Amino acid sequence: MRFTYSQAMTDPAHYVPLARAAEAAGFTSMCVADSIAYPAESDSTYPYSRDGNREFLEDKPFVEALVLSSALAAATTTLRVLPFVLKLAIRPPVLVAKQAGSLACLSGNRFGLGVGISPWPEDFAIMGVPFERRGKRMDECVQIIRGLCAGGYFEFHGEFYDIQRIKLTPAPTEPLPILVGGHSDAALRRAVRLGDGWMHAGGDDAELTRLLDRVDELRSECDDPRSPFEIHVVAPDAYSLDGVKRLEDRGVTDVIVGFRPSYRHGLDVEPLAAKIDRLEQYAETIIANSPR
Repeated sequence: MRFTYSQAMTDPAHYVPLARAAEAAGFTSMCVADSIAYPAESDSTYPYSRDGNREFLEDKPFVEALVLSSALAAATTTLRVLPFVLKLAIRPPVLVAKQAGSLACLSGNRFGLGVGISPWPEDFAIMGVPFERRGKRMDECVQIIRGLCAGGYFEFHGEFYDIQRIKLTPAPTEPLPILVGGHSDAALRRAVRLGDGWMHAGGDDAELTRLLDRVDELRSECDDPRSPFEIHVVAPDAYSLDGVKRLEDRGVTDVIVGFRPSYRHGLDVEPLAAKIDRLEQYAETIIANSPR
């Protein structure tokens, strides 16, 4: 089992020392959140909070995910960095391929690209991208990034993107892992069909079991399933040794752990020292006593 430290919507000055502390404590990875802007008016709902309310995001600081990933990778030597997840369908895929490939090169292949669509029409509107057929657009984005980050010349001719034969240099020296987030059946299919793994955003154990079973089912139906296939989950079981073992037995490769409620309103005022103490306590209790 591998362990990912999650921290988001906090004082931007905290991220680098937290990444260094997580690396020293034995975490494999650190994930960062993505948000472009908060609209003044919206009737959209958030799919992962119980009531769908998104007001918890108001005034929360979000450093752009790839910029923050670069800073964390530069400040560490072994820690893997993962967006959880980059809103890919609203971004130009060639630019994301260039950014992700560059990050992988500069970090010694310590970058994994976690991607999702974005559930909010406002994200698409402010980026000048149609909301309609966003799933198909997302599929093309993933294919383009994978092709361009593989090295060599690549071209693509799809419904949304028509890319002449081009090459991005430098390319990663190892395949760039693309991890697909989302709980819908379409997201699970995309993860299995186009991705190198799936990222889970939380929920109760019954729902996680259903999703894991569905991923297994889809992989069994796939003619050529990718291997290895990463499964990253947010789950209460991640906070006990027995729970970690249960998750590992269910095929989970990475647990994502954080130490404050993600959907709490108001700014995060917890001191940096308290944050570091929490992640170190978890590492001493769980990581140090788990098979690696």
